Amino acid sequence: MQVSANGVRIEVDIHGPDDGEPLLMIMGLGMQLIAWPDGLVDELVARGFRVIRFDNRDIGLSQPFDHLGLPNIPLAALLHTFHLPVKAPYQLADLARDAVGVLDALGIGRAHVCGASMGGMVAQHLGFSHGQRLRSLTLMMTTSGHRGLPKESLKVRRALLSRPRPGRTPEEKLDNILDHYVGLYGVIGSPGYPAEPRQLRERIAHGVKRAFRPQAVARQLVAIAADAHRAERLARIEAPTLILHGQDDPLIPVAAAHDLAQRIPDNQLEIIPGWGHDLPEPLWPRLATAIAAVAQRA
Repeated sequence: MQVSANGVRIEVDIHGPDDGEPLLMIMGLGMQLIAWPDGLVDELVARGFRVIRFDNRDIGLSQPFDHLGLPNIPLAALLHTFHLPVKAPYQLADLARDAVGVLDALGIGRAHVCGASMGGMVAQHLGFSHGQRLRSLTLMMTTSGHRGLPKESLKVRRALLSRPRPGRTPEEKLDNILDHYVGLYGVIGSPGYPAEPRQLRERIAHGVKRAFRPQAVARQLVAIAADAHRAERLARIEAPTLILHGQDDPLIPVAAAHDLAQRIPDNQLEIIPGWGHDLPEPLWPRLATAIAAVAQRA
């Protein structure tokens, strides 16, 4: 279903009983709500949650922002490198206000919130700017964005900035897109929990057929680069916070999790060996149990 949130049309998907503990799930860069696997959602519902997934603005079935154009990523990267202001089509703070708008549209005063990767950055904004709406906060494979933290390797950066090969026919174009994203997940995925190639390809194909918005990924990438002062505001988060991170995350090195733990007052840190930058099925019960535990603390 779609709701109007912060003046934006947002696609929302809800699982679990009406009287369950509301858990708002915020996905990462360019990722649709279906990137939260149904099996993980089932694990969370079994632990008493009413799970609310949604497509961030500009992604999936939510309102597109193509009228804002394609940002200049090389320029944004250069400005970011030299600590100069980056102009973005919209801000991560806007995505946080969208998330609050989803809660408003559903009549939910306070919710548990879980954000992954860029979604974890958005969730941090919820924590320090909309803390009265949070019961607990889970930050999964994400970062404060502090400039002193280790970066991804050159191999990972090249994989992120690469593009699918062009195709002459729709079928060839789709195959090239799938090849590209299967290769990307091979670079950033979990070394301890490798994805089965056929299942991974089918999952990516499902997402591409649902919606494919590469320009939106560029706009969100620049929004991340423009979010320069998040780290200094994390001490204002009051909600009980769980930090979940993979020991072997190639995209956001594990040092980012330790940095978050030093900055957020009431937190619990859990580092998982073999976990990369994805959501492998063998970890679903462990992740759901950890999220339920921090919710219980709240």
